[in-house]
This record gives sequence, C-alpha cells and structure tokens, in this order.
Amino acid sequence: MERCWYLIDAEGKVLGRIATRIATLLMGKGKPEYRPNMDCGDFVVVINAEKVKVTGNKMEDKLYRKHTGYLGGLKEIKLKNLLAKKPERVIEFAVKGMLPKNRLAENLFKKLKVYSGSDHPYASQNPTVLT
Repeated sequence: MERCWYLIDAEGKVLGRIATRIATLLMGKGKPEYRPNMDCGDFVVVINAEKVKVTGNKMEDKLYRKHTGYLGGLKEIKLKNLLAKKPERVIEFAVKGMLPKNRLAENLFKKLKVYSGSDHPYASQNPTVLT
C-alpha cells in the first residue's frame, strides 16, 4: 500500500469541515483500492491549529467532558479554554469522533500529526499541500 503525506493549513478554516477532510484522507476513502477492513489511508500533517475557526456560539457553549472514574470526577473544559491551552487537541478530538469505531481506528489516528505553529518536522517527506 503506497501512502502519501498531506499538509493542511488550518488557519481560518472551519473546524468541522477540515475534520471531515482529514478523516477521509486518514481512512483512504478517496483511493480506488479502498477497503473498509484495511488501513489504506495516508498521513496528514496539520499546522496552525490554534488559528482554526468555529461557527455560531460554539466557542462559549461547546464542552469537552471526561470522567476520572472516581465519584464526582467529571471534568469539563470549554472550547475557548482548550484552544488556549492545547489547540492540537481540538482538531484531534474532532477527527477522532469521525473515524470508525473499530479496531482500525487507533492505527488510523496514529497517522495524524497536529501542530499549533507553522513549522513541523516532516519536511523531508515532501507533503502535498492541500487547500
């Protein structure tokens, strides 16, 4: 299986639209040899994650929740705060929710590389820039 590298600049792009594009590339759905039971996707490098855009009131209303497992251990963080602390996680959460819920999902997710700045260590792979 031949794997390509793609570079996506998230500056000014809407979060959901970019996440669907990334999930499609990770699964390899645009390839003629796509099979749902095989990992035939490509590598995706996302830069400028802190400059991603959301529509509506999601910046104030959207919550990311996790539970520690202990009583009263529900932790919540707003999208605005998560974007300020760890902007990479916002794109990772959006893409992970769009991947299939099966054994392949972990391997597909490992091919996603997200960076908050504009520089990345994958220049030697000559990634194709997607607009």
